[in-house]
Amino acid sequence: MPIQIPPVTLALIVANVVIYLAGEWLGQNLLAAFALWPPGSFDSPYSIAFHPWQMVTYAFLHGGGSHLFFNMFALFMFGGEIERLFGPKRFLVYYFVCVIGAAALHLAVLAAMHGPNVPMVGASGGVYGVLLAFGMAFPHRRILLLFPPIPMPAWVLVTAFGVLALVMGVTGTAQGIAHFAHLGGMAAGFVLIQLWRAKRRS
Repeated sequence: MPIQIPPVTLALIVANVVIYLAGEWLGQNLLAAFALWPPGSFDSPYSIAFHPWQMVTYAFLHGGGSHLFFNMFALFMFGGEIERLFGPKRFLVYYFVCVIGAAALHLAVLAAMHGPNVPMVGASGGVYGVLLAFGMAFPHRRILLLFPPIPMPAWVLVTAFGVLALVMGVTGTAQGIAHFAHLGGMAAGFVLIQLWRAKRRS
């Protein structure tokens, strides 16, 4: 029986792949307009500067085929479960809240640390938020990673990813990776889940 991917998860994966292929054709024009550029960094033409829509559009751009593959593979692995749990509309809201939260924390840290004026791309903030939701919803579900191929409970995996992102962000390890964006996606997802839980209890 073929694997059934829920509609929002499928649409996000297809959109990311299509936009990546379009980027291969359009090149720097797509990056200039839709990647997340730091505000106030450029006294430059309209196309190369920060604009509000970039808080969302950056998540549909990727820095290479492997970057796209791993993000979409994670979305495929965990997004469907969370979409079935939340429902399509709530899952879509959740995903984009994580994307925006990732962008916000990335820009805040970049400004505080006077970081380089380079753009950010990638769906990792949304994916990390989905991963957090999976770990909270199914903490004891065993996950087998590709590297290393060691099965572990979902809560251990999520905790390890969060701690690793924090340590690498603080120490400046693996330059070129927006570690605080990953944390921002997780933090935004956690806050939204708590708000939904509080609303349901009330």
